[in-house]
Amino acid sequence: MGVSAAEIAYAKDLFSDLPGDITTRKMMGGLCLYHDGTIFAILHAEHGLMIKGAGAFQDHLEAKGCTRWVHERADGGTSAMPYWTLPEAARDDPSEAGALAREALSFL
Repeated sequence: MGVSAAEIAYAKDLFSDLPGDITTRKMMGGLCLYHDGTIFAILHAEHGLMIKGAGAFQDHLEAKGCTRWVHERADGGTSAMPYWTLPEAARDDPSEAGALAREALSFL
């Protein structure tokens, strides 16, 4: 299962407030989004668009009600991944999503 061209266009448009180009690479069951060579978000076929959270930015995402992706391994174990759902306010607002992406990139 992959991501559709429409989903990719949505993700790139949502982060269009970032200066410069956003590049992509298919992997991790979906698509990775990069800004100046740094991955800042993924578009996952099952979990949708997620922002990368590192350091103190994780606390900020939790405070906004974002949920961390927990991968369930084949052996029954789990792994907490460094990706979080987007806050509601950023899901349809390129300005808000761009601000969130800039903040995420400042911690990477």
